[in-house]
Amino acid sequence: MKTKSNPDSFIGHLRTSLIATVALAIIVSGIYPAIVFGLGQLLFHNKANGSLIARDGTPASTDSDAVASGLIGQNFSDPIYFHPRPSSAGNGYDPTASGGSNLGPMSAKLINGTTKKDDKGKEIVDFDGIRDRIVHYCDDNGITYQSSIPLTQFKDAQGNFDDVKLIKAFNDDKSPLTFTPASPIPADAVTASASGLDPHISLSNADLQMARVARARGATEENVRALIAEHTDGPDLGILGEAGVNVVRLNLALDVEFPHGAAPATQPSGH
Repeated sequence: MKTKSNPDSFIGHLRTSLIATVALAIIVSGIYPAIVFGLGQLLFHNKANGSLIARDGTPASTDSDAVASGLIGQNFSDPIYFHPRPSSAGNGYDPTASGGSNLGPMSAKLINGTTKKDDKGKEIVDFDGIRDRIVHYCDDNGITYQSSIPLTQFKDAQGNFDDVKLIKAFNDDKSPLTFTPASPIPADAVTASASGLDPHISLSNADLQMARVARARGATEENVRALIAEHTDGPDLGILGEAGVNVVRLNLALDVEFPHGAAPATQPSGH
C-alpha cells in the first residue's frame, strides 16, 4: 500500500533551511565581524590598524602621520641606519607581492646570482645572489676577508661595486672569484625571509652593524647597543622562534636620539 507524500513536509524543511542560512549569514558575516572589529578598535586600536608608526617612533594617530609599520620591513641603505635582511617581495618589502625567491639551497642562481640584458641591451643585475650580498655586507661593516682577486677591480672611480662584474666573476667557469669572510656572516644578513616582509634581523646581525652605525652617527657603541636592546622582540609566547631586532623601529629611534639631518633612506640599496 502506497503512502501519499506530504507536500507540506518539503516546504517546511525548505523554509527551515532558508531561515537557518539567513540567520547564520547574519551572525557569522555581520554580527561576529562587527563585534571583533569593535573590540579591536577599542582595545587594540593601533595594532588593529596595522601597527603604524609616526616619525618619532610613537604609534601614529592618523594615516597621514605614519611613516612605517612595525610589522613590515623597509629598505634602509644609508650607513647611518641598520640595514634589514634582503627581500624578494616585489622590488623589496612590497606587501602586495609578499613571497620569497623560491630558489633551492643548492641553486647556482641563489648562490652566485645572475645578470640579464635590459631593453637597451645593457647588462644589468637579474638576481644578486648570496655571495654578492656577502661582499657588500663585509665591505659595509668593515669585516675582514680573503679574496682570490683584489676587489678594487670590481669598483668604479667612486668606490662603488659593479655588481654585474662581481656576479660574472662568481659565475666564471674557469677561474671563479672566491671570497671568504674572516668571521661567520649571519644567515639573515644575506638571505630573504619567506614572506619578504620581515622587519627583524638577528641580534648577531645587529651587533656586526653596530660599529658602523655608531661611527656614522657620532654616537658611542654603548648608546647604540642600548637602543638595540630596547627594540629587541623576544620569542613569540616566550618559546617560539628567536629574539629579533625590529630594524624599522630601531632606525626611527636612532633619528630621534642621534639626529643626522637626513630623512630615512628607505629606498632600495641596489644590491
